Amino acid sequence: MRKIIGLLSVFFICISAQAQDNSPANQEAEAAAFSVPEDWDANWDNLVNSWYVKHYTTKINHEGYQDNTPADDATYIERLSKLPNIIELPYNNIVRKSIEQYISRRTFVEYLLGIEPVYFPMIEEALDKYDLPLELKYLTIVESALNPTARSRRGASGLWQFMLTTGRSYGLKINSLIDERLDPVKSTDAACRYLKDMFVIYGDWNLVIAAYNCGAGNVNKAIRRANGKTDFWKIYQFLPRETRAYVPLFIAANYMMNYYAYHQLYPAQMEMPPAMDTVMINQRMHFNQISTILNIDKEELKALNPQYKQDIIPGHEKPYALKLPSTQAYAFVEKEKDIANYNLEGLYTNRSTVENATEQAMKRKTSTKSGKQIASNTSQYKVRAGESYYTIARKFPGYGTNDLMRLNNTRSSALKQGQYIRVPKI
Repeated sequence: MRKIIGLLSVFFICISAQAQDNSPANQEAEAAAFSVPEDWDANWDNLVNSWYVKHYTTKINHEGYQDNTPADDATYIERLSKLPNIIELPYNNIVRKSIEQYISRRTFVEYLLGIEPVYFPMIEEALDKYDLPLELKYLTIVESALNPTARSRRGASGLWQFMLTTGRSYGLKINSLIDERLDPVKSTDAACRYLKDMFVIYGDWNLVIAAYNCGAGNVNKAIRRANGKTDFWKIYQFLPRETRAYVPLFIAANYMMNYYAYHQLYPAQMEMPPAMDTVMINQRMHFNQISTILNIDKEELKALNPQYKQDIIPGHEKPYALKLPSTQAYAFVEKEKDIANYNLEGLYTNRSTVENATEQAMKRKTSTKSGKQIASNTSQYKVRAGESYYTIARKFPGYGTNDLMRLNNTRSSALKQGQYIRVPKI
């Protein structure tokens, strides 16, 4: 036992000694060769075009605005050291290059500062729930620039840029209709569980952050190539190029989101969106149905509920949540039946059953023989101005839009004033 304790003591002393030097080999050359990942750069354009930014954020030019206010190394070091963080945020030339990348994208950073209140409170609550460092919220800046619909070239999606297999392994539903990687709340919960699991493995947040970007396999490989060293800056040169930039960009995001004012950066003015509520959907619904009956912009529905890929909520499978402005949420409860019945034939084209040619021929023969009987059970109805199958069906208890359309042997919901249609005889 004493021998084991002695070996462990030597191991931890070695780890501590390795952590003292946080500069990678040939740091000057690495800093000169530093470049941001392609997806990180593309995320800024997506941010400016995101729904919240376009509808609720305004960029304001301030008097005395300057393009840049640089700082020296000593100032950067002092400022980073004063942040109330658990995660180590060391400084070197590569971190400086990363900070400069943010400062040079002034307009984008100001929009980011403006939209931060939409997502950070929710993310901080989840991090606190799992007892994780709150500064991990800045990972979403590096990953997606706070855009829940962001997609990478490799197929990663959402605020936290989950790959499909990783998302599913953490309980996110992903199929042709739903992608819960795009659900800010569910993906944040999954990301917290993933980060917590990674910390159990590595016990070092910089390695966890590196593994979040390139996977545990690549980090383990880098550790082996670095002769077992477990300090990010000691394995830096053995990591994929994108991951080498990832941790410095995370450190720089911590700096930028706290010290932006020292660089003459001003948050874009954010007009807070209306209060939101969540309703549970227990039947299949299309965004077009909800948009039409509740008179809500379909693009707003998609922005509030990005997880529904085809604008269809498969509530007939299991209950699903729909986020709505509070006023529309109350209206939804009152008009849920009308919404569910609106334009069913026009919106849902997937057939549950299909008749073959023989069945169709037999049905035609049967309908010819019983034509007189069908006619005797119906009456003629003259369509008035503004009427539809939906409004007419409401006059006949027990009948819906689809029933009337079948009675009239039509798949088209279009009606004209003065047209005669068949209706049930009362």
